[in-house]
Amino acid sequence: MAVQKKFALGRGLDALISTEEVKTSGSSSINEIELSKISVNPNQPRREFDPVALQELADSIAEIGIIQPITLRQLSEDSYQIIAGERRYRASVQAGLKTIPAYIRTADDENVMEMALIENIQREDLNSLEIALAYQHLLEQYELTQERLSERVGKKRTTIANYLRLLKLPAQIQVALKNREIDMGHARALLALDDPKTQIRIFNEIQTQGYSVRKVEEIVKALTSGETIDSGGKKIKPKGSKLSEEYVILQNHLCGFFGSKVQLSCTTKGKGKISIPFNNEEDLERIMEIFDLLKKKE
Repeated sequence: MAVQKKFALGRGLDALISTEEVKTSGSSSINEIELSKISVNPNQPRREFDPVALQELADSIAEIGIIQPITLRQLSEDSYQIIAGERRYRASVQAGLKTIPAYIRTADDENVMEMALIENIQREDLNSLEIALAYQHLLEQYELTQERLSERVGKKRTTIANYLRLLKLPAQIQVALKNREIDMGHARALLALDDPKTQIRIFNEIQTQGYSVRKVEEIVKALTSGETIDSGGKKIKPKGSKLSEEYVILQNHLCGFFGSKVQLSCTTKGKGKISIPFNNEEDLERIMEIFDLLKKKE
């Protein structure tokens, strides 16, 4: 008897591991299954397992056994595939167990991927890039729209879209996100920059300067406004920040007027900023006197 997709997925984690559901649905049963008969799911969204944490779980299993059964689907009379619980399976193998308690479900390939994804997201076992890749797999493999996918996995469409946007970042930023060297907040802030080279430069500054998400958001906001920012002694200019001949003439005029190296930035949309640097308090007072004179002439 096939599991109805909407029912199985709509209840999220409860539909996967609830003992009550297992007893009443008629599509699942609980048994002790030989580990040698179990294979991992090749489409499992989780790709990496912390060896230290895995050994700790194996030690716990060796001492007190499996607390929560894993979830399997039956492939043949003596063959099963993991839907959810690969980490518990791997730890059980390390602990030297011969069998493991498992819920046996009937599920097609599409359900297997969705169940594994939901189970891991609910447990927060996946990093943000793994979630993005899993969403992309579901969209491409089963030709789903983002709206339909949001219904299937119980997430808002905007949430799914935000994860998928991470896959547009340069590869080295994606790798850092996967390795948790930066947070998703850092990555989302970088997405506001259109130029991959600028994204990488800011990413490098995040790593060397240890910038918080808020700091990166401030930097990105400044760059998108046409400002040149100073980070760790480096000048980073926004893409397309080269001034036209008319603006260069205007900038030179302002430099001469204020007796200072005035900085002028302008985006392609005509939005920009004028910055007047000063060397010390006396220099600042001199510039303020110029403004006072201009005000008196009004």
